[in-house]
Amino acid sequence: MYLNLVQLAESFGVSEKVVEDWIRANGLPHVRDRGRLLFDRARVVHWAAAHGLTARTGFLAPERGPFTSDLALAPMLRVGGIRRAVLASEVTEALAGVLATLPAVPPAVRALLGQRLQTPGGINWAPVGRGFALPHFSTRVSLGREAGVVALLLLRDPLPLAEAAPDGVPITRLFFFIPPSPRAHLDTLARLSRVIARGSLAGLVERGATDEELIEALAVADRAGNGEAKAKEEPR
Repeated sequence: MYLNLVQLAESFGVSEKVVEDWIRANGLPHVRDRGRLLFDRARVVHWAAAHGLTARTGFLAPERGPFTSDLALAPMLRVGGIRRAVLASEVTEALAGVLATLPAVPPAVRALLGQRLQTPGGINWAPVGRGFALPHFSTRVSLGREAGVVALLLLRDPLPLAEAAPDGVPITRLFFFIPPSPRAHLDTLARLSRVIARGSLAGLVERGATDEELIEALAVADRAGNGEAKAKEEPR
């Protein structure tokens, strides 16, 4: 879903000039189409999370549904696994290996996802800083409640991307994810972005933490995120 400049400004409660300033100074993701500025909703959400911004109204208001308050990243990472010392030249092959871990997904669906993986523009790489990117399918995928997956790829060498990271740090860490539903897509982006920006995950990766330590870091983030979501839903 793409938003125009007016819609995006409305969602954040700022002027159109402020949005234009974010583009110039803070790398707000955008595209130009026949002179118009357009913004991919999913990319804006994870950019906003990485920059400590929250939209509560309009077109970027948080989506409500069965997967947004109880999303658990740690079990999804346990399914997708942690792959270490992956060569940048072999990232696509490694992502294809993640598809093989998807639970309860018919072979035909895996084959379709494999085709999307190989299609130019099929993956949105979404660099978020601190050496991390959040690759995911450019088109929304719906696999079912029990089929979501997160995989962490730790690279031996930097991955060259057309889109530079906001802090200029080379990309050597990838959180590849397929959410259990389109509704959970934005929640997954936002939660992973917060874990990277605010949590201890980057430090754990740098010191060579074990798989269990990294999974537990996501479990801690799950408990915190679900607690916040429930607190917001409680009547005042």
